[in-house]
Amino acid sequence: MVEDNLKNILKELPPEVKLVAVSKFHPASDIQAAYNAGQRRFGENRPQEFAAKVPSLPDDIEWHFIGHLQTNKLKFVLPYASLVESIDSLHLLEAVDKWGSEHDKVIDVLLELHLGAEETKGGFTEEEIESILSRSLSGAEGSGAEGPFSHIRFRGLMGMATNTDDVSVVEADFARIEAFKKSLEDRYDLPGFTELSIGMSHDWPVAIRHGATIVRIGTAIFGPRVY
Repeated sequence: MVEDNLKNILKELPPEVKLVAVSKFHPASDIQAAYNAGQRRFGENRPQEFAAKVPSLPDDIEWHFIGHLQTNKLKFVLPYASLVESIDSLHLLEAVDKWGSEHDKVIDVLLELHLGAEETKGGFTEEEIESILSRSLSGAEGSGAEGPFSHIRFRGLMGMATNTDDVSVVEADFARIEAFKKSLEDRYDLPGFTELSIGMSHDWPVAIRHGATIVRIGTAIFGPRVY
């Protein structure tokens, strides 16, 4: 089942768009089945579950952490994650940067823009993201002293659309983040700020129309959660 689902999605997915197979709540055996079918990029959102799975799976997997990350759980995630997609607060960003400094590691991250109508969703406003990037760039252009976020590499933006069946609402959410990313690219010198992670199992075709470079698909690959 997993192999067939993957093949069907990849037939429709443009080759330049990265597929993150969201393996949260699914056992390592399912991840191994997807790996055997050629998938190399997986997403997890529960720190302890993530850290428990990693040792039992091939070490060439590119792991993305896609869920809310508490600062007291960094040790379960940052040693293994190739990309933390869900930086949703300044407090978390500063904690990740501090962890990177203490462990001599630069952490690749996406900044999460708050999209959609749900107040429960995390993320920054546009103004907050601009402030973070301005601080980072001003530090980089300083006198040579280590600036803010010196152990962070900003790779792009992430967002989740409103949970609705109204495609026009989802289109509007994705259009907003697409336009914002383009405006950042036009106004800031941001080498490597290339990723736009939007779109999940139910809305990824809409995301592709709005410049997604990463889509996060779980249920359509693995089926309903196992635990």
